[in-house]
Amino acid sequence: MPELPEVETIVRGLRSRIVGATIERATVRLARMAVAPPRTQFAAAIGGERVVGVQRRGKYVVIQLSSGRLIVTSLRMTGRLIVARRGAPEGPATHLVVHLAGGAELRFSDVRTFGRMRLVERESPWDASLGIEPLSADFTEQAFAGMLAGRTTPIKVLLLDQRRIAGIGNIYACEALWEARIRPSRAARALTKPAITRLHGAIVDVLQRAIACRGTSVDDYVDAEGQRGSFQNDLAVYGRAAQPCRRCSTGRIERSVLGQRGTWWCRRCQR
Repeated sequence: MPELPEVETIVRGLRSRIVGATIERATVRLARMAVAPPRTQFAAAIGGERVVGVQRRGKYVVIQLSSGRLIVTSLRMTGRLIVARRGAPEGPATHLVVHLAGGAELRFSDVRTFGRMRLVERESPWDASLGIEPLSADFTEQAFAGMLAGRTTPIKVLLLDQRRIAGIGNIYACEALWEARIRPSRAARALTKPAITRLHGAIVDVLQRAIACRGTSVDDYVDAEGQRGSFQNDLAVYGRAAQPCRRCSTGRIERSVLGQRGTWWCRRCQR
């Protein structure tokens, strides 16, 4: 958390608020949260840069600068990126502030301090280890089937592997598997062609619906304006242990641990 829908929502909010703005300076209050290339000081390096775009790659927020460099932000578990007017009260644990011309500020807060804002040089292969984007044209059913072929890994664990599919986290892996009626512990290679078709469609559907709801706020997530998402109201299994299944009604949602992650599923529906 945040996962692809939350990061996409944040990116869209930032795009409308900071693209075209010039960075005046940065205030770094916790040094380890601002990472720069060797012999480069983060705050000094970004001063004078103009923001020319904001994109998402997997779970990363990517701010494109006029020099061709990037500011790549990983929010990890509790990170927040919020745009506010200069002088407005800051939220808790605000460790880095990017001051923009015109009076706006991009504030990076993180209670657990696992998040990072990284300055990346032009042409750096920083995302080379990330897999396919699940909402891109490249994520075809055939490409997905190729990922699963011969893999003994439990399907839910494979969905969380960012080297294969970039952006899916625990919430949406659980939800997509429920929608596709697939048991999370099933070996990836054991999925039949109809099951692969169902799961491929479920992944795309769940992610798109979550984006339409501006993400899932079950913990700390808020968007770039500080507003909560609403997809938590539509969750079928995640966080619903012991509650009735919303599809079969007779089954109860179970919570188990798979790949060291909590996993919610319906024993009756997901066989």
